[in-house]
Amino acid sequence: MSHSLFVIVRVSLLLQANQFAFKISFEMKFRYELEVKKLAEPISHMHQLLLLGSCFTENIGEKLDRYKFTTLQNPNGILFNPISVAEALTDAIEKKELTESNLFYYNEAWHSWKHHSRFSGLTKEEALQKMNKSYDKAHMFLQECDYLLLTLGSAWIYTLTEKAPSAKPGTVAANNHKAPSDWFTRRLMSTEEILRVLDNVIHRLFRFNPALKIIFTISPVRHLREGAVENNRSKAALIQAVHHLVDKFDRLSYFPAYELVIDDLRDYRFFAEDLVHPNYFATEYVWEKMVGACMDEKTKKLVEEIHAINLAFQHKPFNAGSSQHRTFLHSFLERTQRLAEKHPYLDWQKELAYFSAG
Repeated sequence: MSHSLFVIVRVSLLLQANQFAFKISFEMKFRYELEVKKLAEPISHMHQLLLLGSCFTENIGEKLDRYKFTTLQNPNGILFNPISVAEALTDAIEKKELTESNLFYYNEAWHSWKHHSRFSGLTKEEALQKMNKSYDKAHMFLQECDYLLLTLGSAWIYTLTEKAPSAKPGTVAANNHKAPSDWFTRRLMSTEEILRVLDNVIHRLFRFNPALKIIFTISPVRHLREGAVENNRSKAALIQAVHHLVDKFDRLSYFPAYELVIDDLRDYRFFAEDLVHPNYFATEYVWEKMVGACMDEKTKKLVEEIHAINLAFQHKPFNAGSSQHRTFLHSFLERTQRLAEKHPYLDWQKELAYFSAG
């Protein structure tokens, strides 16, 4: 009797211990999950979005394009520092037209100190045509767009020396075009200097487009070529300046892409092999957080529907002539047609053509 009672009591204690252990493990947190503040006026497919800044800008821009938002990305190419970003916006406002005097010849191509190498050309005419066409497009788009997404990458700037061709010494290079190091002098912008540069261009932007709203982000890409300590000093200066501006202007907001990767995910598993760029999973996580914070339920629902269409569009059939595949195509043709009727302002031509082929 007493032996049986001992067993029952022991089992009961073990169960209680297991329940207690389960409760403890269930409540433990192994990472800090950042709550992202909702955007006061959510982004929708009716809005036009200009994205400008670092390479992380293009990661997000690619996703916006995939889900059929109207965007214009980096009209000068990838830019990292606040001065180059501000100059690109000023040139777009003024509809700047470059001439041969703004170009230099290096490594068998013509380049501009204000542009990424994607705008370089084998001839002066080719380079100028690409650059000026992009300025024209940016001018018109900026005048009408609803949102400007600015992603700042680094407060380190490279100013041109007297050895750099076609440049006034002391001006900032947006891209080094793999030029010799003695063409540049490196220095870190102060928070006050960043504030002054961005404050000036924001006032110009609001005069040019009174309805414009601006979303700032700091790129989570780590500029380790500058050094680990130097990268952190740079990011700190950018963050301080941006939050000062967000507090000052009503139509400015901040999306914490940097904090989501560095403080939330906080693991090298979420970086590419170079340990500098966020990988696919990190970018997807930031995108999901952006959708949740910056879009309303109606827009999120449409994003989900477009995602299903995209998956079907990318599907590679084992037997393209099978009745099963034809049924699959017909089903998504009807689904796409319904979306096209409901959202005629979006371009569905390639999807309708593909699904109609069956």
